[in-house]
Amino acid sequence: MALFKDFGFQYSVFLNHFQFDILGNRNLKEKIMNIEQFWKAVLAQDEREIRKYFHAEAYVNWHCTNEHFTVDEYIVANCEYPGEWDGLVERVEIVNDLIITVVRIYPKDRSISFHVTSFIQTKNDKITAMDEYYADDGMAPQWRLDKRIGTPIK
Repeated sequence: MALFKDFGFQYSVFLNHFQFDILGNRNLKEKIMNIEQFWKAVLAQDEREIRKYFHAEAYVNWHCTNEHFTVDEYIVANCEYPGEWDGLVERVEIVNDLIITVVRIYPKDRSISFHVTSFIQTKNDKITAMDEYYADDGMAPQWRLDKRIGTPIK
């Protein structure tokens, strides 16, 4: 298992034995590095770098808030979002031209955190569509705590 840690990112992927997925698609290591750099640009709110990852006609859907963005609108929404951000890529799954990521996002002061699950459709190494689902990190609701069910994941 390879562990990548760079620019605040940390995620593990089985690379030593599986350089290609089961359908014989190209090198997973190459795709994973692209994803790492994409998330680095998103969290740094780097408009120029983010734009490089998208087809001109791509779109982004934020399902939790019922918003559909063009690439330009997504860049405004991301790059003008208040604060300075950091994050941790926790999981990457690749199925043909679909890249699924789970990323923990937080402001640099770590006062709060969120998880975003992204379904990233690609064509010729560029994003054509991205569907994202955001969730607040926090404690279980009181009714479940009262029932004393479940245990912490970490």
